[in-house]
Amino acid sequence: MLPRWELSFYLVASLGFHLYSFYEVYKVSREHEEELDRQFDLEAGTLFGGLKKDPTDFEWSFWMEWGKPRLVRFLLGHMAVSQMVNVLARKHRPWILGAYGMWASWCVLGAQGTAIIFLHTFISFCVAQFKSQLLSWLCSLLLLSTLRLQDVEEVKRGWYQTENEYYLLQFTLTVRCLYYTSFSLEFCWRETENGFYSFPWLVAYVFYYPVFHNGPILSYPEFIAQMQQQEYCSLKSSLPAFALGLGRLLCYWWLAELMVHLMYMHAIYSSAPLLRAVSCWTLGGLALAQVIFFYLKYLVLFGVPALLMRLDGLTPPPLPRCVSTMFSFTGMWR
Repeated sequence: MLPRWELSFYLVASLGFHLYSFYEVYKVSREHEEELDRQFDLEAGTLFGGLKKDPTDFEWSFWMEWGKPRLVRFLLGHMAVSQMVNVLARKHRPWILGAYGMWASWCVLGAQGTAIIFLHTFISFCVAQFKSQLLSWLCSLLLLSTLRLQDVEEVKRGWYQTENEYYLLQFTLTVRCLYYTSFSLEFCWRETENGFYSFPWLVAYVFYYPVFHNGPILSYPEFIAQMQQQEYCSLKSSLPAFALGLGRLLCYWWLAELMVHLMYMHAIYSSAPLLRAVSCWTLGGLALAQVIFFYLKYLVLFGVPALLMRLDGLTPPPLPRCVSTMFSFTGMWR
């Protein structure tokens, strides 16, 4: 362990570097605001005194502006159904939550979108019966590759009125691929017969709604083991932890929104002439701002499902770690 005075020095120096480099990015954002507005159509924000907002991070803008009003009500519906099932029919919880996930998918993605997710799941289950890891991987990769076939893309676009609905289906199919791949590999590795490795359990796993569209990823054995737990924690007893988690999520969301209002980092990053003109401090600040925003973004996007999973009695995967505290970048992709 380093001496306390040395740790304190590193902490102060690190905060100083962060704040000064962020200030340089802020100054460039203000000086070139009109130019960036003409090039990238900065949005008029309602927060932070009317400051304009950088909308060029597609993922954040997609979930916050289009996805949030459409998906929140289904996430709240899952929470209500889960709490009622815990009281009235806990033994049937996986099937009821799976059925709710299919219904929510039908409402959000339509009959065709839900059918193609179900078809991918069924194909993966059938291939898994050969108990070949190679075939399971090839099947998953082939199903994933269909997302980039132009003819298939055009067909799927024809199912929806807006491009955002099509993108939501693409996101969902990508994440669902990780889920049925997890099932297939576990099915290949198991040595004894087990009733939990059946198609109904796979459907319940794939259509578990809190993680349906964007993750995070819960492996199949963890899902089965936790769904089988009989201990019941009432909503009343878990309410303080839920309120604390919700408060943290709001703080993370507020910080992420503050960053895209004060620092137009994504727009600057997309402007090659501006990147060549700014100082090295600004370039360092842009790099720091990018990874810090990435961290905050996934604290929110993974934090919401993680909060609902805890209410269901499941243990979610750990949330991302702050990249500024890492000495190895491999931890970034956990």
